Amino acid sequence: MVRFTILASGSKGNSSIVTSESGSSGSTRILIDAGLSCRELFRRMAQVNEDPSTLDAILITHEHADHVNGLPVTARKLGIPVYFTEPTHRAWVRQVTPQHKITYAQWAQEYARQKQAGSFPNPLPDPEPDPAPDPDPVPDPSPDLTQDATIDPARLPAVHYFQPGQPFHIGSITVSPFTIPHDAADPCGFVFTAEGLRLGLATDLGYMPPNVQAQLRRCDLIMLESNHDLEMLRDGPYPWAVKQRVLSRVGHLSNDATAQYLEQTYDGHATWLILAHISESNNHPDLARLAAERALVSKPSLLANRLLLAPQHEPLPPICF
Repeated sequence: MVRFTILASGSKGNSSIVTSESGSSGSTRILIDAGLSCRELFRRMAQVNEDPSTLDAILITHEHADHVNGLPVTARKLGIPVYFTEPTHRAWVRQVTPQHKITYAQWAQEYARQKQAGSFPNPLPDPEPDPAPDPDPVPDPSPDLTQDATIDPARLPAVHYFQPGQPFHIGSITVSPFTIPHDAADPCGFVFTAEGLRLGLATDLGYMPPNVQAQLRRCDLIMLESNHDLEMLRDGPYPWAVKQRVLSRVGHLSNDATAQYLEQTYDGHATWLILAHISESNNHPDLARLAAERALVSKPSLLANRLLLAPQHEPLPPICF
């Protein structure tokens, strides 16, 4: 049996679980992203009868806060490995590691002192700014605070690197990562293959490039972003710079863009279609659903698809194959 469970989807946190339970090769459970606090992840897992202690690994799409907020505490508490691309891991480490800034006067004074002592240090740049989180940021209601301040905030039980375009295995599940267009270090979507089934996940992408369309062919389940309604975004409360980011080719898919893919390119193979990462400020579930349903109705052969919307504040009941 293959099971897919969405714990949360949206700008306040993203996380899901893919499970393969095979009598011959045992069970494999992968947590995809950890955008909620460890406490909240465990609470939602309990709601859908998932045991956190049975997780085998955590797989990260990219380093934005709504995908990694609970990562270090969850991984350390469970003692399980985390899979990143190397650029994503490096970006995440920079993001969580305290940075020490100095003024130019302090730098010049230290440089002069070391030069007089006979050493010539390289200029000390300011640390890179944190990557911009996705819109609709809200503080986690139950943040995980490291009790021991001496613990390295980037410490994980184990780290494994993967590369887009190169499939790999976690237990009985084959993971096929692919590059997506988003404003992160090395963002990825995934196709999971287990027991002859293919599950495709593609959120946080500014448009649908050919490689993403190719990866989502012949999938039995597709989780696809339908982030914003164009008019709601343009008339909404965001600063213009943030609106430009969301609308850009490294931003987020609109309802219209998702509907265009479903109408023109989608092969109709999936049993389940899940609309995800729906903005609470710039979209409404009914608008996202209506745009997708219109696209599917225009192709009668796709009417057998089951359309779901991934919620932000509660888990979606597991989908079992």
